[in-house]
Amino acid sequence: VQLQASGGGLVQPGGSLRLSCAASGYSLENYSKCWFRQAPGKEREWVSCISGRDGATYYADSVKGRFTISRDNAKNTWWLQQNSLKTEDTAVYYCAADLRPVQRIITIATTRIDYWGQGTQVTVSS
Repeated sequence: VQLQASGGGLVQPGGSLRLSCAASGYSLENYSKCWFRQAPGKEREWVSCISGRDGATYYADSVKGRFTISRDNAKNTWWLQQNSLKTEDTAVYYCAADLRPVQRIITIATTRIDYWGQGTQVTVSS
């Protein structure tokens, strides 16, 4: 399985970006699909997931109300719509997929996640 993340870039505070993650090699329909981010000098942190089972969405408090995760199982793709971006959202964003329920993904070590994309840089700066 390969995950290809794209859509990052440089945007001013208050702006928007839409990140995409395209999977190939295997259908991830039943997998939880997620986004994580890692800022310079910080650990990788969970941002959002969408359940493979029922499509329920989950967000970190820091992005709730500003980011929206969505998926298209037929295309084996998911997205992260980022609105009202802040300078503190600057990070490399990684897409990930795992067969575990979202509630488990949030708590386990990131090294245990099944699949990772390569990351896409989001820079929020004026």
